[in-house]
Amino acid sequence: MSGFRQKYLGDRSFYKMLLAVVLPIIAQNAITNFVGLLDNIMVGQTGTDPMSGVSVANQLMFVFNLVIFGAVAGAGIYCSQYHGSGNSEGVKFALRYKLIICTGMAVAGIAIFYFFRESLVSLYITDSMTQGCDPAATLEYGSEYLYIMLFGMLPFAVSQAYSGTLRETGETVLPMAAGIAAVVVNLFLNYLLIFGKLGCPELGAAGAAIATVVSRYVELLIVVIWTHTHKDKNPFAVGLYKSLYIPKDIVKKITVKGFPLLANEALWSMAMAAISQSYSTRGLEVVGAQNICTTVSNVFNVVFMSLGLSVSIIVGQALGAGETEKAVDLDRKLIFTSVLSCAVTGGLLAAISPLFPQLYNTEPEIKVLATKFILCVAAGTPLQAFLNACYFTMRSGGKTLITFLFDSVMVWAVNYTIVFTLARYAPGISVVWIMFIEQMSNIVKCIVGYVLVKKKKWVNNLVENG
Repeated sequence: MSGFRQKYLGDRSFYKMLLAVVLPIIAQNAITNFVGLLDNIMVGQTGTDPMSGVSVANQLMFVFNLVIFGAVAGAGIYCSQYHGSGNSEGVKFALRYKLIICTGMAVAGIAIFYFFRESLVSLYITDSMTQGCDPAATLEYGSEYLYIMLFGMLPFAVSQAYSGTLRETGETVLPMAAGIAAVVVNLFLNYLLIFGKLGCPELGAAGAAIATVVSRYVELLIVVIWTHTHKDKNPFAVGLYKSLYIPKDIVKKITVKGFPLLANEALWSMAMAAISQSYSTRGLEVVGAQNICTTVSNVFNVVFMSLGLSVSIIVGQALGAGETEKAVDLDRKLIFTSVLSCAVTGGLLAAISPLFPQLYNTEPEIKVLATKFILCVAAGTPLQAFLNACYFTMRSGGKTLITFLFDSVMVWAVNYTIVFTLARYAPGISVVWIMFIEQMSNIVKCIVGYVLVKKKKWVNNLVENG
């Protein structure tokens, strides 16, 4: 037992260090997702069609958001390791790289969603005759919401470049504070604009979109102003905009390591969108139930998502400092902590599964279906925690091609194939069983992830070895 404790459990200093990194990240993500939950419930009070339309639009925005995360991920690896080695100039160049690529991605995303938004939203809408569901109204709500969200895409992209860099250089509190301020603004404006309070117009789903866009500008202003007014804490901000110069060798290294991550996030998010679209072929009631399930599960998923990001930061800094054995030990304990923590959160998610759908003003059959979906997701939460920790482990050492194959390729090959086939060609299997089978199929990825982490090919000091 003592050997197990020494191998998988940390001492007091380990958990103190972990909590210092992960708690601000969890707090920011939890508050963001909780306000998103309240936002969703508020829209849900206006009816099934607005709720479903917003759900579809957010599924498309989810693709853009993850593309941005992928765009900054490669440079983020170098930010962590440059900071670990005390190289602030390296951090500056990595941030410049993030800003350039994020701006380009935002412009491309705006153009795609502007010209093709109705076509994209319509992919999720079937001619369902479910009582209370109107396909034409759902399309209208989703298209309008997505159009308004275009105005928040650029500030979101730039704020992710700044916030990620601050976290990777050890400043986790400020991004948390900016996120909290943004969600408070979002929630307040939701109340005013969705329901038309205090003399404001009653805009419904469009009001929710406007509130989100404004909140993104608030978050951007906070992180940018703080970063550039605290240059003693952020030496990488000195002269950041004097030029766009980035040494060719750094551009090459970040691009080589970062492109697989960008491709991975893009393909993974597209896979999630495609999986949702396959589920939607079973009727608009499935779209509504999925929306409810996703909203509440996102609040609980912040634990394994935040712990995974902590793996990337903590292990990446140890690798950058040349402490490879320490990195391996930290990683093993972080993975164990993540899985154990998420077994608990999965149990809590299952416990509230019958209660949460009752908060929505929607049809009884959608509430029942949502409850069953939530139980499926709760059962798969520990598996997701292990997968996420393995992904960030490999990413921390720059093994980005392996993470690409492990993450997005396997999602398309396993999860999407299962859902696509069963949803369309196995009408005798209920959509609930399809979701459960999909969740349990992650066992295959867990086995692959275990082998990859165990081989220690990810143990790599990038700032020293390139």
